[in-house]
Amino acid sequence: MLRALWWKAIPAYEEVVFERVQPWPCEGHGCTRSRVGLIPVPGTIPVSMSGAPFRNVALIAHVDHGKTTLVDAMLGATGVFLAHEARVDRVMDSGDQERERGITILAKAASVEWKGTKINLVDTPGHADFGGEVERALALVDGVLLLVDAAEGPMPQTRYVLSKALALHLPAVVVINKVDRPDARIDQVVDDIYELFFDLDASDEHIDFQLVSTIARHGRSVAGIGIPDDDADLSALLDAIVDGIPPPAGDPAAPLQALVTNLDASDYLGRLAIGRVVEGTLRAGEQVALCHSNEEEPPLKRKLAQLMGFDGLGRIDVADRSAGDLFVVAGFPEVEIGDTIASIDNPQALPRLEVDEPVLRMTFGVNTSPLSGRSGKFLTSRQIRERLEREVLGNVSIRISNTAAPEVIEVAGRGELQLAVLIEAMRREGYELQVSKPEVIIREIDGKLHEPLERAVVDVPDEHVGTVTQTVAPRKGTVSDLRPGDTGRTIVTLEAPSRGLLGFRSALMTATRGTALVHQHQAGWVPWVGDLPHRIGGAMIADRKGVVTGFALDNLQKRGELFVDPGVETYEGMIIGEAARPMEMVVNPAKAKELTNIRTHAADEAIKLRPPRQLTLELAIEWIAEDELVEITPDAIRVRKRHLEEGERRRLGKIDRP
Repeated sequence: MLRALWWKAIPAYEEVVFERVQPWPCEGHGCTRSRVGLIPVPGTIPVSMSGAPFRNVALIAHVDHGKTTLVDAMLGATGVFLAHEARVDRVMDSGDQERERGITILAKAASVEWKGTKINLVDTPGHADFGGEVERALALVDGVLLLVDAAEGPMPQTRYVLSKALALHLPAVVVINKVDRPDARIDQVVDDIYELFFDLDASDEHIDFQLVSTIARHGRSVAGIGIPDDDADLSALLDAIVDGIPPPAGDPAAPLQALVTNLDASDYLGRLAIGRVVEGTLRAGEQVALCHSNEEEPPLKRKLAQLMGFDGLGRIDVADRSAGDLFVVAGFPEVEIGDTIASIDNPQALPRLEVDEPVLRMTFGVNTSPLSGRSGKFLTSRQIRERLEREVLGNVSIRISNTAAPEVIEVAGRGELQLAVLIEAMRREGYELQVSKPEVIIREIDGKLHEPLERAVVDVPDEHVGTVTQTVAPRKGTVSDLRPGDTGRTIVTLEAPSRGLLGFRSALMTATRGTALVHQHQAGWVPWVGDLPHRIGGAMIADRKGVVTGFALDNLQKRGELFVDPGVETYEGMIIGEAARPMEMVVNPAKAKELTNIRTHAADEAIKLRPPRQLTLELAIEWIAEDELVEITPDAIRVRKRHLEEGERRRLGKIDRP
């Protein structure tokens, strides 16, 4: 709650600006944290208290609304790319998975200069599963650039990230992108944006935002609502950032306080801390104190090995970083996200970063299949645990914990996509592991069990609207909104328990022949809804080790859908397909055709096999049941039973039967 409001005059460039301070209590920390906004005297230019004009701004957008493309255009418009330099599309999405999936996974920073003002740009993920990245990125900035598609309007991820920004009292500059689309509905989209701000209980000063229309792929913009001229550039957008985003606040002469929001590593410098100077000045080579999470131990005192700042897409050595600016420092191998780098004379810790709690968990274990160890470099539980511990250091939304089995580790995260991205990263690094089916984390509220609730927005062709409702109904989901989208398409908004939406994406893709677009984000908690249906068919389980033959698959494909091709090596307990009936089938996929002297026309017919279903990592995780695992190696993804031997499965089944 806002507890006080006062004004004080500050000299800057021989003029006077006024500082408005809005402190509020930090729960659980016993301290008062403040965010400062600057209101200039009419006719003056807003500058930071350090006298160096710069702005810190985060970019917010839904998936595929053109956020990263706009960053490319801004980098080009401000001269970051040289005339002879080869340009790469979506240069900020530098990770392999980011380019393959077409989404931003990790928050990244770049710096440009416009009319003497330095602008630090922070690119934020658009997917709610990577909300930990969003919350860290918002701690670095003083305002946001809200990017919305001129045809689609505000979407779920837009709402999620904007709600986080408004909770931190960050002002926004709204950008309507793709205004040249034939189906653009600019006026309606602007109304939808105002409705979104009203729904999020935004204050009057936040609703009074600047508006810019852009065509990001052509690097053109115009102030207000309209279509930019053919000879326009991004001047209108960059001017709006300088005018609409307040300068950073803080006193460069105050005792040093700098918040670490991210970590990086260097082969030469070791662990690097990335963050923002909140108060004071950070100087290269000086002695500083590191206030860590353990309040009982004294702060660590070290000398900064190197101090860097952002310049374009790279980093450069700098002599100092003043209050409000972003930094990269080396010299603290013990640093963690949320730590404070403080003055050695008066080390005062800032409130640590707080992020939303995980809602899904699954187990990571050593690969115990007969085919383990053939392609991976990291196989042991110690290596898997060390890799997960490194992930937790740089990803505040991931949690790990021990289980009853020492070789199995429980990993909790924000959502199915976040966990799948982590597993895929480990697979590409050479790890072999096996993971279980995700399960929701249950919370007790007012004495009753509650489970996570998710909101999904589905964009489908008009003829498949009924398919969406039929798919979500057995999963205890309800349709909350139905409105027209692009020509011939409808946008369906629905809410369902997170358990019910596990596997929903793949089921919907199959039912709509790949034409559906699904976006999900957490919408709170709901009382436990009871049992939910799982997949329809049982598993086809191999009964022996061998090589799959076309002859065997020709007979098995009549009894269900296959996951393997001829020539694939199998083992007992490996799942090779999904049966047409709910009961499990134990089959011999390595059965060969008997060699006899008898020849008939029917026996010599060529085998015609349907293409198998290719199980991606996400599909495999969604498909498996509680007694099954996904085996992950650098060159293969397989599904298997938790207990490989048929006799052991039957014995456990008899024990479990009442």
